[in-house]
Amino acid sequence: MKVITWLIFAVTLLLFASVYISPEYYQYVGLLPFFIPVILILNLFLLVTLILSWRKLFLIPLIALLLGYKFLLATFQIHPKNEDADGLKVLTYNAHMFYGLRKSEGAQEANVLSWLQDQPADVKVFQEFYQDNTTPSRDAVKILGKESNYKVSYHITDGNPNKRSNGLAIFSKYPIINDGKVFNAQGTNGAIFADILVKSDTIRIYNAHLESMNIDSDGLENLDGVKENYRQTLGKLQRGSLARSKQLKVLIEHMNNSPHPLILLGDLNEIPYSYTYFKLGEKYQNAFENAGRGFGFTYNRILFFLRIDHIFSSEKLNAVQFKTHREVDYSDHYPISATFSWDGFEK
Repeated sequence: MKVITWLIFAVTLLLFASVYISPEYYQYVGLLPFFIPVILILNLFLLVTLILSWRKLFLIPLIALLLGYKFLLATFQIHPKNEDADGLKVLTYNAHMFYGLRKSEGAQEANVLSWLQDQPADVKVFQEFYQDNTTPSRDAVKILGKESNYKVSYHITDGNPNKRSNGLAIFSKYPIINDGKVFNAQGTNGAIFADILVKSDTIRIYNAHLESMNIDSDGLENLDGVKENYRQTLGKLQRGSLARSKQLKVLIEHMNNSPHPLILLGDLNEIPYSYTYFKLGEKYQNAFENAGRGFGFTYNRILFFLRIDHIFSSEKLNAVQFKTHREVDYSDHYPISATFSWDGFEK
């Protein structure tokens, strides 16, 4: 038991340390954090077992769990709902082109656009945003923008700007006084920003969609699918973590040079136990950790236990409410929203 206990402790330290190492330096390190939940559970089981057996070795898994408190905070929160909180309300949603799960032509699309129109958020950002200039009922920029009294910053990542396109979008009830791209990437990935004027304050909003995991969820629905696809899946995870670490470097440099307090929203394609998550956490606060409730899972597929959509903010901005909208199942992601307050801010 002593050898096993110390071995688990050594593996725990290795996994904990992996989140501070960029995949740019060691490309396979991005795979290690996926085992952190397993090692936390294993340490908890070991702690209980050793306590019940009256062994002083219980101090070892106890120390491991204390060292991993940040991972526990990133996993589960018990803050009150506080849905009536005042402040700047923001929402982010990987919309999956608005039609990924529609059961009949146009039906789901109309429902999700209607739901988004009804949301009271002051700022709404979208990844995999689909724009159709040829069909009025699918003119999302007009429906969610002009018709809803929101200003729009839409940057195309793919498609024909005069007909059908997709990209990243930021909608704001407040004036947008500046906007631009942080970086371009192929397909639907990329990052943009917009400066919004809230009363006398300027807030910078970032909308990011980092390199996708590209996991075939359908191929993991049964044991045979797992056996057949695990090598391919591991390869995609490894390549994705490397690409995201490079994109993160560009994004963080841009954020650190922001002249305004900022909020980063988006589909970062990273779990809370990752280099990307912890690198952002060095300077920016995570809204789920400050105001979330439960596990906050955001992925709407077979891998339902993933939280890969995130909201980070400058320390000046305080998250007082956070919600995962699991009632909205039009996409392979659930929307998440948060409310922020800060000193001197008046709604």
